[in-house]
Amino acid sequence: MVFYCYLHGFASSPNSAKARDLGDRFQSLQIPLAIPDLNQDDFAHLSLSRQIAQVEALLPPPPEPVVLIGSSFGGLTAAWLGDRHPQVTKLVLLAPAFGFLDHWLLRLGAEQLQQWKSTGYSSVYHYGDQTRRSLHYGFITDAATYDDSTLRRPLPTLILHGVWDEVIPIQASRSYAATRPWVKLLEFDSDHALTDISDSIWQAVQTFCGIG
Repeated sequence: MVFYCYLHGFASSPNSAKARDLGDRFQSLQIPLAIPDLNQDDFAHLSLSRQIAQVEALLPPPPEPVVLIGSSFGGLTAAWLGDRHPQVTKLVLLAPAFGFLDHWLLRLGAEQLQQWKSTGYSSVYHYGDQTRRSLHYGFITDAATYDDSTLRRPLPTLILHGVWDEVIPIQASRSYAATRPWVKLLEFDSDHALTDISDSIWQAVQTFCGIG
C-alpha cells in the first residue's frame, strides 16, 4: 500500500485550502492522506531540518512506497526527503520553494535582515493563524546549509507552478526541471497559491500517481 503525505507551505497549516481540498478528494476514494502540522506548535523555531526530521519520523518502514505532495516550502521539504529516502517513489511539487532563501532575502532587504540577526527574531505573517508570529533567525542559518543544486536523485517528479507567482518565480522551477530529465513541469495561468486551479491539480495528481 502506498503511503501518501501532503506537506503544507511555510506559515500555513493542515487547514489550508489546498490541504483540505486534497484531503477531501483522497477521502472520497477512501485513500488515506497524511497531512502533518509542520508548525509543531512552535512556529518560532521552524526550520527546514526540523520539517525533514518530522516527516522522516512519519514514514512507514521500508520498502513501503511513499508519495509526497508538497506545497511551496513543503515542496522543498518533499524534494529533500525524496533525495534521501529510496522508498519515496514519486514527488508532486506545487510551486516548490527552490531558491526560496534568495527570493525571500531580496524582499527583506539588508537592513531588515540585519535587524533580524541582531535581535534573534522577526515578525512574519502566519496565514494559517491569520496573525503575525515571531520566527527565530535560526530559520535562515539552517536554510543556508541546503543547496538545491545537489538534489540529483532521478525520482519521478511532477511540478505544478503558476506563471504569475510573485513569491517563488516560475523560473525557479524551470531551471530545476531543465537539468533533470525525470522532472515534468506543468505551467498554469495562476499565482503562488494555485487555489484557482484545484481541479487541474487533482487531475494531474491522479494521472501522475495512477489513482482514481
